[in-house]
Amino acid sequence: MKPDIWYDGEFIAHDDAQIHVLSHVIHYGSSVFEGIRCYETDQGSAVFRLKEHMQRLIDSAKVYRMEIPYTLDELTQAVIDTIERSGLQECYIRPVTFRGEGPMGVNPLDNSVETFIAVWEWGQYLGEEALEQGVDVEVASWNRMAPNTFPAMAKAGGNYLNASLVKMNAVKNGKMEGIMLSTDGYVAEGSGENLFVVKDGRLYTAPTGLSILPGITRASVIALAEERGYEVEEKKIPREALYTADELFFTGTAAEVTPIRSVDDYTIGSGSRGPITKELQDAFFGVVQGGHDPADWLTFVDVPEAETEA
Repeated sequence: MKPDIWYDGEFIAHDDAQIHVLSHVIHYGSSVFEGIRCYETDQGSAVFRLKEHMQRLIDSAKVYRMEIPYTLDELTQAVIDTIERSGLQECYIRPVTFRGEGPMGVNPLDNSVETFIAVWEWGQYLGEEALEQGVDVEVASWNRMAPNTFPAMAKAGGNYLNASLVKMNAVKNGKMEGIMLSTDGYVAEGSGENLFVVKDGRLYTAPTGLSILPGITRASVIALAEERGYEVEEKKIPREALYTADELFFTGTAAEVTPIRSVDDYTIGSGSRGPITKELQDAFFGVVQGGHDPADWLTFVDVPEAETEA
């Protein structure tokens, strides 16, 4: 079963969600999007930080001069309606806004702005075993873009051409992921994840000035770490600090909290998930799976239970 897709205020069948080959987005990459998860918690199905994600979609569209004709509340309700209609107790959510058909050329101002919301079942992005065993990664040969070239704080489709090169090269080299450096050689982020370094009981992560996407899961993990008494510092991290770290881990909607066991074939720490990473994993999954939500990060949805055949 392929769930229906929300398209500019209406639901359409999955196979009817199509765009014209001359849409601006195909030729010039003019899209912004979000990745969000709905979890089946002990208290029912709930979306993690829904409003923050949809606000970032609106902000990303604003940067690229796309006017989404829906309010934040209307967009969040559209996500809820899409999940409830799908019948999925747990799913990945993809809202995307893009420039559609219109005059051909670089200037998109006269092209339509269209918004879709789709949901589907999607497990652990880097594999189920990765959450415990960690992943092997490499420092990418492709850098993160320089400031004032692309707006890195916008989650835009075109930005991910850079990330795709990093991911493909990593896979071709027998690794699960790549870590990008900034144009001045400092640690930035993975192809689709933010990165944390653990050293001597402190956590370090790259500042937004190094053209990282300031992730919502990243912000959540910082809050969870500080609640547990850990100091978290945003600072420039040299490449060699990766190799000498006690622990490394990725964060992101898809990756959740995933430990890194090696970088460029250097073993990190003991070569498996470290204690601080595990503590923060447990705290994160305590929210999204256990429903422990003191910060009000969860939006519960009413997904009907699937009927069982007699």
